[in-house]
Amino acid sequence: MNISYNWLKQFINLPWNPEKTGELLTDLGLEVEGIEDFSSVKGGLNGIVVGHVIESEQHSNADRLKVTKVDVGDGKLLQIVCGAPNVAKGQKVPVATVGTTLYDAEGKSWEIKKGKIRGEVSEGMICSEDELGLGKSHDGIMVLDSKHKPGTLVAEIFEVENDKIFEIGLTPNRSDAMSHWGVARDLKAGLLQHGISTKINTPSSSRFRVDNRLLRVDINVENPALAPRYCGITISDVKVEASPSWLQNRLKSIGLSPINNIVDATNYVLHELGQPLHVFDVEKITGNSVTVKTLQNGTKFTTLDGVERELSDEDLMICDAEKPMCIAGVFGGLHSGVTESTTNIFIESAYFDPVSIRKTAKRHGLSTDASFRFERGVDPNIADYALRRAVILILEIAGGQVTSDLIDLYPKKIEDHQVFLNFEKANKLIGEEISKETIQEILTSLEMKINNLTETGIGMSIPPYRNDVIRDVDVIEEILRVYGYNNVKFTEKLNASVAPVLTGEDYSVQNKIASQLTSLGFFEMLNNSLTSPKYSGLSESILEKFNIAMLNPLSNDLSVLRQSMLFSGLETIEYNSNRKNSNLRLFEFGKTYHGFPGGRIEKKHLSLFLTGMRNDGNWAAPNTKSDFFFGKGTIEAILERLGLQDFTEEGTENDIFSEGIAFKRNKETIVEFGIIKKAIAKKLDIDAEVFYADFDWDAVLNQISTKNFNLKPIAKFPGSERDFALLLDDSVRFQDLKKVALSTEKKLLKAVSLFDVYTGKNLPEGKKSYAINFTFQDEYKTLTDKQVDKIMSKLKQRFETDFGATLR
Repeated sequence: MNISYNWLKQFINLPWNPEKTGELLTDLGLEVEGIEDFSSVKGGLNGIVVGHVIESEQHSNADRLKVTKVDVGDGKLLQIVCGAPNVAKGQKVPVATVGTTLYDAEGKSWEIKKGKIRGEVSEGMICSEDELGLGKSHDGIMVLDSKHKPGTLVAEIFEVENDKIFEIGLTPNRSDAMSHWGVARDLKAGLLQHGISTKINTPSSSRFRVDNRLLRVDINVENPALAPRYCGITISDVKVEASPSWLQNRLKSIGLSPINNIVDATNYVLHELGQPLHVFDVEKITGNSVTVKTLQNGTKFTTLDGVERELSDEDLMICDAEKPMCIAGVFGGLHSGVTESTTNIFIESAYFDPVSIRKTAKRHGLSTDASFRFERGVDPNIADYALRRAVILILEIAGGQVTSDLIDLYPKKIEDHQVFLNFEKANKLIGEEISKETIQEILTSLEMKINNLTETGIGMSIPPYRNDVIRDVDVIEEILRVYGYNNVKFTEKLNASVAPVLTGEDYSVQNKIASQLTSLGFFEMLNNSLTSPKYSGLSESILEKFNIAMLNPLSNDLSVLRQSMLFSGLETIEYNSNRKNSNLRLFEFGKTYHGFPGGRIEKKHLSLFLTGMRNDGNWAAPNTKSDFFFGKGTIEAILERLGLQDFTEEGTENDIFSEGIAFKRNKETIVEFGIIKKAIAKKLDIDAEVFYADFDWDAVLNQISTKNFNLKPIAKFPGSERDFALLLDDSVRFQDLKKVALSTEKKLLKAVSLFDVYTGKNLPEGKKSYAINFTFQDEYKTLTDKQVDKIMSKLKQRFETDFGATLR
């Protein structure tokens, strides 16, 4: 949100410069993200002075150029080559001196330099209207009034306005501050705490009057719950034209483009007071009646941007006797607005239900200045005041006369919130005792009415425009932000309570594994739980009937809750790959959602993604692919860190994998992993092989809670290692060999690892060779060769019997 410093000064006498004012706004919770310079003329006409043309002669080498001598008030004449046909001796003209920066229509800058044009020296530039940003004419140079003295700054003649613009990062709860008036109210309260008492200069509406009652537009509100207050009035004989420069400058300063004096007046009041207004051409209102109502579902309506939209029966509409004219509080219609030929207007000022406006705006994908305010809640009690303010402004800049009474339909007034604040609770939450007098002063400065004051607390009425202050803790927050967070003293003593941490607490386990993964070169990602329904049907486990759809989706691509962590991760891979970042190690903690017939289920997951190379490769370390076995090793390292090594390995039936495995413990699947099918990866334009692992995090936490950890001392005696080179059938898995080995020797065999695999030349067809390492250790004595040989013999016999293995 942009706020003009000069505009603020119309409401409040600001004793501070913009920078210090910005600091106070930030302290008050209206965070100033930046302060930008604004000038009503780009560049502020800096370096542009009045020049007196003393001589004007034809250029000797160019028929369309003239060589002039110009007095700019510094005692010497500048020679300037000029191509304008209307330059003449005796004129007073704007001159851009050497070093001056000018701007073209697109805002690009260029500097005036001394140089030669067709052999003649030129020491500046005599400017036209459009070259200065003072108009659009480029037919010739701009001729000034002869009364101006040479050397006078042109910026003083045209009253160039320079301003400072605050860029405020407004939080959604502060709807009361979405205007210059609202920001000024906060500044008033903040300045009071710095010992500076000021008043708010509210724009007067005392000049409002009804001239006659010749053009009445009847108003009917069919659903007061959606439009609790609706005001309207007509003005006749207005002249639609460009706004005066002061009004255009105000709107330009905050980033708005002027349209015409009628629309600009309503936009001015919107940003001045925070009340959206809408203007209709009376000649386009059939039956001279306005009805606020909802229409039949599916009704077609063309909005101001030329788009035909299909209405919901929940959309509140402004209609005449025959047709809809405007989506209430959101966007006007194409055929009811003000044009250059408009002479009679009807202006509405209303308070619409915030929830209704928010749903309608989201439903149609529209976000306007009006909807932005209505959906957060405007002040219902200034609708009539803002309308009178707009009428006075329109009469001033567009002429006309008020030809109807101000109709105000407000059947049930929105009352103030009643809140009681306990002083002891306030001091406890703030962490410091603030005097009752200071609390009362702050609340009064925020326009909260004090109803009663006791030794224990204070009762107050909160105006409706502060719809975020409805509880005592909200009031405490208001007190603290105005009192100043920085003014709360703190001591050097720090008190803290340490809560017992359970072994299987989710966040503790999650942080442990996240740290492990980042140390392995993984990057954590956080994807939206909302996804596209187009992924339904790509797997038997992701079916459309299980989708949980959003009632008001922002877009079709974010319309359902995800059933799998897979596709959001693949989208991240696609995004990075398209930007030449193809070597990826990613992980994400998140949830999946299923709408089963028996009810909705929400599950926690940890997903891992690997694609591309493990490293960038160099002369000392060749490129190595992030393959299936690297991913499997990562998973085993995670399970080892969690103390869940005693798992079984089985094939997975999940159809997203071209080849995959599941690890189970106590008959519960802990993780499924494998290589994603190329057909699925292709759906997201991914050509590379992608390894994916899906941990059932709920199952992991459950397994940890049932896991007993045993501590044992480090063995004092050395271990012994032996190797086997086995010739095996292709179908035999290392995991099966390892399982058999550990069951054969349960006491002394500590580890079994595979360090080489060979297939191909010199081996029988259908065979492969495994080189396996065995580690033995006794905790109480040193092993002898005889003991190890005996165990190795038993292992050889088991491998021959169970797998048909032979030693190579």
